[in-house]
Amino acid sequence: MLLAAAAYNLLFGALVVLFPLGWFAAAGMPPPDLPCLWQCIGMVVGVYGVGYACAAAAPLRHWPIVLVGLAGKLLGPVGFVDAAVRGQLPWRAGWLIVANDMLWWLPFALLLRAAWVHHQARRP
Repeated sequence: MLLAAAAYNLLFGALVVLFPLGWFAAAGMPPPDLPCLWQCIGMVVGVYGVGYACAAAAPLRHWPIVLVGLAGKLLGPVGFVDAAVRGQLPWRAGWLIVANDMLWWLPFALLLRAAWVHHQARRP
């Protein structure tokens, strides 16, 4: 699961960095004034992918990386809903939230639960 998340994030991040206006065109949105900010988001997403790839080697030990990832995947949709309610983003742009965030909620939560159980079992 973490390797799949790593691959997804690396691919998505690379596409955003290389083709920053593509997502806006696909969503039927006007291009941003500063596409470099969207490219920065793509870079951050890609870096998360590197973290997930590292965590995949020992997920119960590297659970903090998964926790940070899940936090971002929970807060991203909150930010999107806030922007959509304010009219700053169209609701139709929310389809990206499904693949980028919501798809990973359950697997990341289950991995964190497994890490919790594992670490509790090792306590004296």
